[in-house]
Amino acid sequence: VQVHYTGKLADGTVFDSSVGRQPLEFILGAGEMIPGFEKAVLGMKVGGKKTVTIPANEAYGPHSDNLIMEIPRSELPSSITPQVGQRFQMNRPDGGTIMVIIIDVSENTVTVDANHPLAGKDLTFEIELVKLK
Repeated sequence: VQVHYTGKLADGTVFDSSVGRQPLEFILGAGEMIPGFEKAVLGMKVGGKKTVTIPANEAYGPHSDNLIMEIPRSELPSSITPQVGQRFQMNRPDGGTIMVIIIDVSENTVTVDANHPLAGKDLTFEIELVKLK
């Protein structure tokens, strides 16, 4: 399917939109999108529009305190001067990588949050189904 969408937070802040770009294309039912978004598109007709609010548990899940970690500054590459709000990739124990954001910096440690930035938030989407393939 191809859709145009605008995603908003509860306070009306737009966090993403396809308006003015190519429509978002994905395979419905393939798990490429958050579950609530796929459910919202299911059954829509070409040209149809709707606004849906997707609860956090059907979006990026709850915010998990287990994904907040304090790491010694000595473990960071010397080329990084850590600042709150800075994003970077970390290696996971299983060999994969994960994006984190720095949420606190002290003299000896850096606290990072590995939660998705939209975790724990209900999301509202305005969706228009542009094309079925």
